[in-house]
Amino acid sequence: MAVWKYLGAAALVLAGTAATSPARAGDLECKMNFSLSGWSVFYQTATGSGTVHCSNGQSMGVHIRVKGGGLTFGKNEIDDGVGKFSGITSISEIKGHYADAGVHAGASKSAGARVMTKGNVSLALSGTGKGWDLGVAFGAFIIE
Repeated sequence: MAVWKYLGAAALVLAGTAATSPARAGDLECKMNFSLSGWSVFYQTATGSGTVHCSNGQSMGVHIRVKGGGLTFGKNEIDDGVGKFSGITSISEIKGHYADAGVHAGASKSAGARVMTKGNVSLALSGTGKGWDLGVAFGAFIIE
């Protein structure tokens, strides 16, 4: 039981560190609207798509993949998800692998939020969805 407590605390520390990174001059404000669905039985996988819009007028369609593992079981779907990027100066910096770790439990309809990083770039995700899940997972949130 102590392992769950420490893993949960580690995930919160990671999220808090990424969420408090200060904005730099020249940073773009970019927002991603997305949908995502997937499953997990020890191995976690999900796919989805979205569109990124930036304050300088640029936009691009993206494909999203989630891959990872851990002690996790479930099936979920996120509709109307929103991601907010910080620490970027060009829309091209959005693509790549973001580090993801979390402790989760949910059933039926739920809402959630996560913060993940890729170097100096932070991505804060929020959304509502349906499904059920339980566990601890570590992996990657990949934007292509």
